[in-house]
Amino acid sequence: MPDDRAPDRATGLARADGTPVTPLPATPLAFLWAAVRVRPWSYLALLLLETTQAGCGILLPWALGEVVRTVTGAGSAADAFARIDGPFAWFVALSLGEVVASRASGTLFLWMFPRQRQAIAQAMSAWLQGHSHRYLGDNFAGALAHRIGETSLGVNQTLGLMLFDFWPVSVVFGVSIVLLHRANAGLALFVSLWIAGFVLASFWLARRCQPYSIAAAAARSETNGRIVDAVGNLTSSRLFARFGHERMLLRDQYRRELKAIGTANRYAEGVRWFQFLAAAALKIGMLWYAIRLWREGAIGVAEFVTVTGLALLIITEARNLSRRFLELFEYSGNVANGVNTIARPHEIVDAPGARHVVVERGAIELREVVFGYGHRAGDGAPTTKSRGAGTDANAGKTAARGGDDGAPLVFDRLSLRIAPGERVGLVGASGSGKSTLVNLVLRLYDPQSGAILIDGHDLRDFTQDSLHAQIGLIPQDPSLFHRSLRDNIRYGRLDASDAEVEAAARQAQAHDFIAAMKEGYDSMVGERGVKLSGGQRQRIAIARVVLKNAPVLILDEATSALDSLTEQAIQRTLDTVMRGKTVIVVAHRLSTIAHLDRIVVFEHGRVVEDGPHEALLARRGAYWRLWSRQAGGFLGDETGES
Repeated sequence: MPDDRAPDRATGLARADGTPVTPLPATPLAFLWAAVRVRPWSYLALLLLETTQAGCGILLPWALGEVVRTVTGAGSAADAFARIDGPFAWFVALSLGEVVASRASGTLFLWMFPRQRQAIAQAMSAWLQGHSHRYLGDNFAGALAHRIGETSLGVNQTLGLMLFDFWPVSVVFGVSIVLLHRANAGLALFVSLWIAGFVLASFWLARRCQPYSIAAAAARSETNGRIVDAVGNLTSSRLFARFGHERMLLRDQYRRELKAIGTANRYAEGVRWFQFLAAAALKIGMLWYAIRLWREGAIGVAEFVTVTGLALLIITEARNLSRRFLELFEYSGNVANGVNTIARPHEIVDAPGARHVVVERGAIELREVVFGYGHRAGDGAPTTKSRGAGTDANAGKTAARGGDDGAPLVFDRLSLRIAPGERVGLVGASGSGKSTLVNLVLRLYDPQSGAILIDGHDLRDFTQDSLHAQIGLIPQDPSLFHRSLRDNIRYGRLDASDAEVEAAARQAQAHDFIAAMKEGYDSMVGERGVKLSGGQRQRIAIARVVLKNAPVLILDEATSALDSLTEQAIQRTLDTVMRGKTVIVVAHRLSTIAHLDRIVVFEHGRVVEDGPHEALLARRGAYWRLWSRQAGGFLGDETGES
């Protein structure tokens, strides 16, 4: 058996740790073939065992016919008993062969298919991790998880159907025609024509049913995604008294799902009517034809027994053939649904020459960056005419404009430099471009043109893992895993000791509330950290980044969920953490950035002011207006007059 831990570079399936080797196969057929190629000898063994099992089963009527021939051809009972040993031995051997081959195949199936399902789920999960921020925002998390499970199961079901249903049926049909031809050529021709017509009609009918099966699978995934979305927002539903509204939305979704499933089921039932009528026609036709041939002396009693036994076996197999075709297209539709959704190419990928670049100084530079969320890199956004370094604080002063498809640009040739070890605050109204700049530095998106560099290296020179390993981010709304507090903090550095975890928690002012919890650092935080308050989640996120100790630090409203006293304590901690690092701080509360080396003011994707706090106040411009409004405790008008 092949080693489950070994990767298969031709198929794109993953190692046991989920690391993708090559892109996943992009079509359902290629995906199925990839699964077979991982374990070719196991599949060959299953094929041989199923062939043996089906062959033994279909030869039983022949052995029974030989027993009848021996009995009817003997002159006396004693003579028959003396001559029956051979035919009876064949009957016993075929019966035992059918059992042994069937159970050996079943045992191999039980060993192999669960491992195959896990490997496929790991591969798809690993590939999903590489999808872009844009992709994850466009899809329900629950629906994606459902499709991974449905696809991994669908591969097993499809290949199992081919091995354990279609292949044995093919063996049964083939051997039956040979045995019938030995009995009577007319019978063999009659059954051959019936089988050909039945298989083609069943395939055509089931093929027409496939779009309905795919639609039903998509509806189930959508329902699952909506359930997960609703469960994840139960608190919001409760606080807005919207439980009835959510139940109504879910009821409507179930109606749409039921409609899709009902359409598929009605068509499937029509196919079953055809299947049962055709099987009845074969049963009646075969019996009538065999009786006629026996009456005319064309076949004997032994052949009559063989023919009728074969007819019953063929009917048993054929009766379910249409159902198997329907299941095949349903299962393959599930595979197609998952492959088309998850196995698509990644938007953000490592360049062919990307490597682990070590950030030593932490200088950050944006060179004539053009970016809009409605565009993808190189899809028609304005091109950069110059890749020179822009040093003017007002670089990118032209108004943000649309690309060729009319989608607005956030940045139009924006240039900005952040010196090594410099602490820079980004301020401006919502939508001015602060978070977009952070997203680009983190390479959650690629610009349409221009370049973003760290220590002179384009971000595309870094592998994504090496880039993200060297940037610490404290977001406004941190997301925690449903794991222990210790595990969530240690996520910043997996090899950290318990003492280092506790030290980081103390620095983040989190140790006291952790120690007060019943299980301390082993306390579970709930899904996305729902058992903690917003401020507690924020402190855990800060502790995690303290432990990571990356050379570049980004704070996106990192203290917005904290009370004033805790914020002051955290701010002292952050000042310590910032030492020797290049820091970008996004803040609406200007008092948290007044002490930074430099403040950059954004308006509509443009840098309108850039300098230290005191210098910007003395200029009495955009920053002064923002500061005056916050210092006065209220929002002024657009001119900032109070």
